[in-house]
Amino acid sequence: MSAAPGAPVHDFVAVGIGPFNLGLAALTAPLPDLSGVFLDEHEEFAWHPGMMIPGTTVQVPFLADLVTMADPTSPYSFLAYLKATGRLYPFYIREDFHPLRAEYDAYCRWVAGRLPGLRWGRRVERVEHDAARGVYAVHARDVRSGAAEVHLGRRLVLGVGTAPDVPGPLRDLPGPAWHTSSYLQHKEELQTLGHVTVVGSGQSAAEVYLDLLTDAERLGYRVDWITRSPRFFPMEYTKLTLEMTSPEYARYHHGLPMARRDALAREQRSLYKGISGDLVDAVYDTLYRSGRRGEVPTSLLTGVEVRGARWDAEQRRYELHLHHAEQGRTATRTTRGLVLATGYRASVPAFLDPVRDRIRWDARGRYDVALDYAVDVTGREVFVQNAEEHTHSLTAPDLGMGAHRNSVIVNAMCGREVYAVETHIAYQDFGLGDDADSAAPDGAALTAAGAAR
Repeated sequence: MSAAPGAPVHDFVAVGIGPFNLGLAALTAPLPDLSGVFLDEHEEFAWHPGMMIPGTTVQVPFLADLVTMADPTSPYSFLAYLKATGRLYPFYIREDFHPLRAEYDAYCRWVAGRLPGLRWGRRVERVEHDAARGVYAVHARDVRSGAAEVHLGRRLVLGVGTAPDVPGPLRDLPGPAWHTSSYLQHKEELQTLGHVTVVGSGQSAAEVYLDLLTDAERLGYRVDWITRSPRFFPMEYTKLTLEMTSPEYARYHHGLPMARRDALAREQRSLYKGISGDLVDAVYDTLYRSGRRGEVPTSLLTGVEVRGARWDAEQRRYELHLHHAEQGRTATRTTRGLVLATGYRASVPAFLDPVRDRIRWDARGRYDVALDYAVDVTGREVFVQNAEEHTHSLTAPDLGMGAHRNSVIVNAMCGREVYAVETHIAYQDFGLGDDADSAAPDGAALTAAGAAR
């Protein structure tokens, strides 16, 4: 289907409406010279609905909302939401910088309800490029009516998010095995099974384990936790480490050779894929309280990889084949339910197939993302949101860097500085600059260079 005659040509078409593209919609809404349309296949905004466990918080302060770090005066800030809903003073009295997860989701819904240009229930099927007109034609389908639509834009912004990632031995298992992305939808069923095992590491694994552990004694079931990590890593949250979520670190990481960047991705997992220290302590405290009444119906296994899993339909249980890395031993355990806290992965959507020749790819078939988040051959037409962890490191999924990335993208699309972009916020240097003199005695050249900043 081609676009209808006279169909409007937008400055950009954005695909996906998660927090990052929702932030882009909020930051572009006041701009009269930049028009965009946003498409998402879901009927409404929903942020990790399967993990809205009561009492859980986001892992970033409230300033890391959709807009504040780009425009503190925006009417779409988290504080504006609190004021509009009569929650500002209670939040102030609470004296906790970290919003509840359900509160953050409600805030995003509030913003989404006030923005033009959001088209819900539109599944994008393919993207084509019209060279004669210099536009991208985004073919979508209304998921309710089935009607086909074409949206035209001079640029694309891809914010399709990440998908649940399940390792091979646990993939497509029959029986009651679910990824954490749908945990709450299946929680009640899991609690009737008698024995549940959480597989994986990180914040989601810990939250699900604690949530199940809290009711285990009362409802009479057992809950275990298996992770291949050598220990239950706490997320490193010291202030100098937080400087790694900065424009300087993104530039430094982006300039490294691809092999070194990929190695760092493995080495730095605990910096943003660990467990908050408070949650680690809450798990232990819950175990301690339960332990006063006798043996706790649980076990926690670290350094253990699940290398195979089989569902026994007759016995209604899973047989897990485990390997302990440090001991080099194998064992078999059974469980009646599984929660897979195995993370998420980015992928290239199939709807880009017709324009793959317009995208830059690295040697491993991933987006070759420029420092300003462009991935197309012209360097000014196609931008990505949270698909650049391999080039920009832990700044990619960080909610606190979303407004910064959107500022960069908006400025690139407008060809002018609409939103001021901080370039130097860190006290530390992440590498030796071009002006560093490695031969200088006692580091005098580095001292002079630092003083000149």
